[in-house]
Amino acid sequence: MSAGTVNKVIIIGNLGRQPEIRSFQNGGRIANLSIATSESWKDRNTGERKERTEWHRVVVLNDALVNICERFLEKGSKVYIEGQLETRKFTDQSGAERYTTEVVLRPFRGELTMLDSRREGQGQDDQDDVADSARGGSSGAAGGGGGGYRSPTPDDGFDDEIPF
Repeated sequence: MSAGTVNKVIIIGNLGRQPEIRSFQNGGRIANLSIATSESWKDRNTGERKERTEWHRVVVLNDALVNICERFLEKGSKVYIEGQLETRKFTDQSGAERYTTEVVLRPFRGELTMLDSRREGQGQDDQDDVADSARGGSSGAAGGGGGGYRSPTPDDGFDDEIPF
């Protein structure tokens, strides 16, 4: 990264459809998410309530986060996503070259946090699995960075006097 530039996107929104999980021949996996963010306002002239929804394409390349997407996210889930914008070129079915811009969560450079409270269909065992996974520092499911960082807890023995 060159000095003075930042490519960081933060989105808090709801999944518009089930996560799409794909596997590659080399064993890698990818999750594609469609996340909606909405804003509403009152029209000054008419007093009418208006709303606009923006759709965001999110690509998760971190395998631990792909597992979380597959196991716990569903249409309507509220999530916090932190990644970076990337534009790629592809050829559509008619052979035309097209471009798409996506929010990408790469290994060690992305975060995914589930914001929903426990749903009725979700059992305590599933919640414990997510918490255990997050404590392991690789999933990012409970706010970790997806790259191995985890917030210190009081029993971690961390000293508050960190020199940076």
